[in-house]
Amino acid sequence: MGLSVGNSNACNVGGVGIAIGGGLYSPAKEKAANRGAYSYNGRWWQPLRRIRQILASAAAARIKLLLPICMLFAVLLLAGRTASLMGWRSSSVSPAKGGYTVLINTWKRNSLLKQSVAHYASCIGTDAIHVVWSESDPPSEDLKMYLREIVEAKSQSAHKPNLRFDLNEEDNLNNRFKPIKDLRTEAIFSVDDDVIVPCKTLDFASTVWQSASNTMVGFVPRMHWLDEENASTAYYKYGGWWSVWWMGTYSMVLSKAAFFHRKYLDLYTYRMPTSIHDYVTQERNCEDIAMSLLVANATGIPPIWVKGKIYEIGSSGISSLKGHSRARNKCLNDFIGLYGTMPLVPTNVKVVDAQGEWFW
Repeated sequence: MGLSVGNSNACNVGGVGIAIGGGLYSPAKEKAANRGAYSYNGRWWQPLRRIRQILASAAAARIKLLLPICMLFAVLLLAGRTASLMGWRSSSVSPAKGGYTVLINTWKRNSLLKQSVAHYASCIGTDAIHVVWSESDPPSEDLKMYLREIVEAKSQSAHKPNLRFDLNEEDNLNNRFKPIKDLRTEAIFSVDDDVIVPCKTLDFASTVWQSASNTMVGFVPRMHWLDEENASTAYYKYGGWWSVWWMGTYSMVLSKAAFFHRKYLDLYTYRMPTSIHDYVTQERNCEDIAMSLLVANATGIPPIWVKGKIYEIGSSGISSLKGHSRARNKCLNDFIGLYGTMPLVPTNVKVVDAQGEWFW
């Protein structure tokens, strides 16, 4: 039997559900209604939960990817620190063990000359600095005084490099390879006034040259290749840096940044065909190709390219001028014709300082 009290209460008497307001109370209906409410709310909650799962999975994948990379960098860093702690240092050249003479070719760029002299004076392997001066007016006393003072200030050793101007009466690219009296080193580092080679890199290249002092050792490789050949003549092409990079070979290193033995100054001036001197004088170009041919003809061996960062601090030179490649091709073939043979020897050897490389 049912008993109603008010409008909002329900009770169970004798197992019979009684509800006020005319409705029969049922626990099963109440449970179903509650479940439906929760299902309705979950319709918007489940997509958000799925997005969170995707983001969490992506973060985990990223961590798995970055963790090996971080471990690799840590190992490399630890290896570098260990080398320093163990005292493993790259060897440097002492003037007492040879050293080198820096031969700087300059022309009306005093600001670049000052920077160049200041830098090379700070290299411990520098025994002397010779400035090839080919201007009609001699260097001013102020310039000479400034350079002497900067050499004194920048030198890192008790032995201060000797600074000297090699004066010439005419502007001629052959001047850069004139013999020098009273040299104390066999090694000559020939460099343009707008090229800076870091001291550590320069000293490393000097040790490479000491192991192969008959050839040229430098930082700017160039190549040649046979372009056309017929029964009577062969025509060669001169290749710049991109050709070297693409082909993986070279046969010259330019004297704008290269070591060679001082004996080649005498050979260039007194033994090389005078027609080549005349050619360089007239064309105002290609003295570097002439030196490469001279050394290769005298030795029959290739040059050595040392991988190293160099900095060109001047504006664009003649290599950026229109027709430069054509002029270099002509120089190369004319010189080969004067020699009567092709003396250049190709190679693919590149010397790298392993202590300065992560992968070698």
